[in-house]
Amino acid sequence: MIRIAMGHAKKHPGLIPQFLVVLLGIGGASMYLFRLANGPHVNWNKKNNPEPWNQLDPTYQYKFLAIGTDYKNLKKEGPQF
Repeated sequence: MIRIAMGHAKKHPGLIPQFLVVLLGIGGASMYLFRLANGPHVNWNKKNNPEPWNQLDPTYQYKFLAIGTDYKNLKKEGPQF
């Protein structure tokens, strides 16, 4: 399949930027998926740590981009587990 794409790129050089944009999109989506799969709220091993979200600091920034929230001044509400 890569050989076919290279053949098309040689015949039609205008496709090269399109191939690069598609590869960049696939790479970015893969990196974001990897980031989501390794987040603190994802539990891959339920035997050792059944509730990992209870061990996070209340000042931990959960969102990817927090515009109006200052996480340093937050206090934990609720009981300690």
